[in-house]
Amino acid sequence: MQTLAILERLIAFPTLSRTPNMPLLEYVATLLEDAGARLDWVRHESGERANLFATIGPEGVPGVMLSGHTDVVPVEGQDWTVDPFALTERDGRFYGRGTADMKGFVASAIAAALRASKRDLKTPLHLALSYDEEIGCIGVRDLVGILAKAPVKPLMCIVGEPTELKVATGHKGKGFYRATCRGREGHTALAPKAMNALHLAADFSKAVRDLQAEVARSGARDDDYDIPYTTLHVGRIAGGTSPNIVPNHAEVDFEIRYLAADDPDGLIGRLKDDAARIVAETGDGDAAIAIETTRGYPGLDTGVDAEIVAFVKSLTGGNATIKVAFGTEGGLFSEAAGIPTVVCGPGSMDQGHRPDEFVSGQQLTRCDAMLDAIIDRLEAGL
Repeated sequence: MQTLAILERLIAFPTLSRTPNMPLLEYVATLLEDAGARLDWVRHESGERANLFATIGPEGVPGVMLSGHTDVVPVEGQDWTVDPFALTERDGRFYGRGTADMKGFVASAIAAALRASKRDLKTPLHLALSYDEEIGCIGVRDLVGILAKAPVKPLMCIVGEPTELKVATGHKGKGFYRATCRGREGHTALAPKAMNALHLAADFSKAVRDLQAEVARSGARDDDYDIPYTTLHVGRIAGGTSPNIVPNHAEVDFEIRYLAADDPDGLIGRLKDDAARIVAETGDGDAAIAIETTRGYPGLDTGVDAEIVAFVKSLTGGNATIKVAFGTEGGLFSEAAGIPTVVCGPGSMDQGHRPDEFVSGQQLTRCDAMLDAIIDRLEAGL
């Protein structure tokens, strides 16, 4: 099975986010160039990471794009029973970091491109491989910008994140934020004369929790999601240097995962009002809380009656659609580049980011079959 041979090679590259992915892409590029693919590189300024956009088939014709990221999350602190960077088979499951999220799909897509190169395609097949998706869909943005301005852009996009090959039409958008709290340092023996920045951080964190409770109680809802409302979450509080020094600086990192019906800027506006209230209640001129957006990506909200949904359903044989809790680059392709997009790939995100991550052989076989059906349609001109 060609997909498994490619997957074995992909897993052996420890392409953690923010680390080089060029060795993996050079391996992929060699396979695709030998098959006659046209390759376009969109490189990070360091030269160590890149996006690779490959095309099989005629030029100047909008094609079907398969999108996947090459980076994986760390394994430190996880109790693996196998080598995470060597593909291991047990009872029809294939273990290794990234097998489910999402090198399994990437391997299947590469194998499909190689098979497609032997066919007389009337409509091209595109393969988009990106970097640093796991830390906010960072790498793909330059590629999205190029595709948005291209005279001929892909007709549609399938993001191959693990959905057990169900067709996902949506996911929430996500914003990452930081609240920087400023106080005034002092000796803890005279703590009331100082302004404790960590206390400001604690009060702001409570404001985030209170807003979350309000949104869960009376905000917009979409019951297609496991959590049917927008969520706010504090993930990190940092500040202080010693127990006997009142800290003058603290940071609160938080996120918002929002429904299409919600406006994250409006929620941030509410939190800015809360921050101003917290500062005013201190009565201290040195107190301050500033909120900044650090990164984020838009949600995906493809209509269930869209042409791409019917197309991918016809490939998988499925009748229903789902929405997924995790984010993807799909929202960027859809919103920023105007490319209709769904998420559909092998495996389950229940396995992602965990020790002994795996994808089943059955899921990979089904993914190969789905991509073979795409190739048949591309040869027929869709």
